[in-house]
Amino acid sequence: MKFTVARDVLAEAVSWTARALPPRPASPILGGVRIHAADEELTLSSFDYEVSANSRIPAEVVEAGDVLVSGRLLADISKSLPNKPVSVELDGQKVSIVCGSSRFALPVMPLDEYPLLPAQPEAAGAVDSQTLSQAIAQVSIAASRDDTLPLLTGVRIEIEGEHMTLLATDRYRLAMRELDWQPVDTSFSQVALVKARILQEVAKSMTSGAKVDLGMSDETQPSASSLIGFASQGRRTTSTLMNGDYPAVRRLFPESTPIHAICDRQALLEAVKRVSLVAERKTSVRLAFTEGQLILEAGQGDNAQASEALEATLIGEDIATAFNPQFLLEGLQVMDTDFVRFGFTHPTKPAVMTGQTKADEGEVTEFRYLLMPIRFGV
Repeated sequence: MKFTVARDVLAEAVSWTARALPPRPASPILGGVRIHAADEELTLSSFDYEVSANSRIPAEVVEAGDVLVSGRLLADISKSLPNKPVSVELDGQKVSIVCGSSRFALPVMPLDEYPLLPAQPEAAGAVDSQTLSQAIAQVSIAASRDDTLPLLTGVRIEIEGEHMTLLATDRYRLAMRELDWQPVDTSFSQVALVKARILQEVAKSMTSGAKVDLGMSDETQPSASSLIGFASQGRRTTSTLMNGDYPAVRRLFPESTPIHAICDRQALLEAVKRVSLVAERKTSVRLAFTEGQLILEAGQGDNAQASEALEATLIGEDIATAFNPQFLLEGLQVMDTDFVRFGFTHPTKPAVMTGQTKADEGEVTEFRYLLMPIRFGV
């Protein structure tokens, strides 16, 4: 195997492919990146039996071939090389990397022990990359970080025709984002549960193009693995789907909220940041809505205390509640509207956060964030 490739192109492709490598691989072989050189193209691949990554880049291939080397070491070397063409050649049990006056020799890993990468599921449709990135960011904040509840570390993806819904919950909050996409078949219907951290990687690294192709394995074929696949601009990644019955969380959203409060989202975000500075661990930020005003408070007793008043519009009776400040901040941060709307049924019942473009316009319900209140003084 022998090829020459542009340094920046190689560094970016290796870095992206190596992102899928496990930090502590169960076997050393799973820390490798496979390089396949043929037909003026390099294909770089990684796989840990759960997530696969595959990137294709142009190269001047002198001699076709395959090799497996340490992915993280190759990524570190590629990023450190001078801005000159990179020549790579397999020489016995070493891979020679030459760039300008820089020379490296990497030991090869046994290629015959490397697992066969799963086939990329056939694309079922495409979704706007920026819309997908935003939706993942909005929903994944609510996924649990507690591995003792593995199902809740995932994001549930529901697809029905041209409509897609993403849901996640950690039992204390629930995020739901609805969006449209372009399926190949408008009768397509599927449900999948994907680890939130994997979707976050997709949002970071595969949404630079206009569209992202999405596919899922055919569950009607018993021999096929349950996979979801994403592809964009020469990059492809797959992930195994999580198994289990996800809780019926949609029913947690109330059918109606008789009490509404609207305020400037950015002003509330900054105020919560300030007031929560005195909120000690596991304590709340208290919100009291009256006509024309919102009072935020944190801290109590002999501890530090803070309060701040903001303009707000209230429809319905006065209401006071309290939230985990971090959960409240994260919900406000992922919204993209100028105003936030709180929907209440009762001070001790979950509140629904949605957006509004203007203070006197209707709510924007594409993204909904359900937040459980916590008791005052805890």
